[in-house]
Amino acid sequence: MTRANPPRVFRISAFLYGISVWFEFILIVACMILVAVFVPGLERRRRWVAWLGRTSMRLAGMRTEVRGFENLPARDCIVVANHSSYLDAIVLQGYLPERFSFVVKGEMKNFPAIGFLLRRVGSRFVERFNTSESARDARRLIRAAREGECLAIFPEGTFTPTPGLGRFRAGAFATAIRADLPVVPVVISGSRHILAAETLLPRHGHLRIDFLPAIETSHPAYSNSKNLAALARQQILSVLDEPDLLLEASEEASTA
Repeated sequence: MTRANPPRVFRISAFLYGISVWFEFILIVACMILVAVFVPGLERRRRWVAWLGRTSMRLAGMRTEVRGFENLPARDCIVVANHSSYLDAIVLQGYLPERFSFVVKGEMKNFPAIGFLLRRVGSRFVERFNTSESARDARRLIRAAREGECLAIFPEGTFTPTPGLGRFRAGAFATAIRADLPVVPVVISGSRHILAAETLLPRHGHLRIDFLPAIETSHPAYSNSKNLAALARQQILSVLDEPDLLLEASEEASTA
């Protein structure tokens, strides 16, 4: 009986922690929606939403370490980050300057409260499954980038329960090349442990954001989206403590 008590106590503690974080998260989202409704000015809304996101992590005891922020250019650029949890957008929104617009999958605009909030902070929705709409959205991103809008993109498009870095879609990198903007790879660590895919309750943990050196798209070696995506992906893998899912799939295929 004595040996069984600590695990049970731990499970109860973890359950109560998860419930408390969800309760806090609901309150924070409600505050964000109030900001979206009543605060005038896009940058001002983004500033308040970012502050609320950082506050939610602090209240949950999630310490966040930011490294290499000086690598983020003062001029226009495109940030690309790995994606492993719903937390990633909150984390990145909390620490990027207000000049950044987030590019999110089109399905998110169908969630009433979240979709409204995303629109009010200037997020850009991208259709993933309809070819014509996807092409239209890509043209809009290129136009926005050329007009001086900084973009933050998760080039994997979505996340899965399997730990590791997946395939990068070319859209972010084609946009960077067409708009002649540098690409800044960003690594988010710890979010999968805290709130993994297909789990309901968050766990206690800490987060780290690594801003890696910018890649200049004017370099001849990175003048096509495939090469640029490969380089950004390799830079993220060099810091991310997760496997390369493409390499594992290739090895499995060669041994099959």
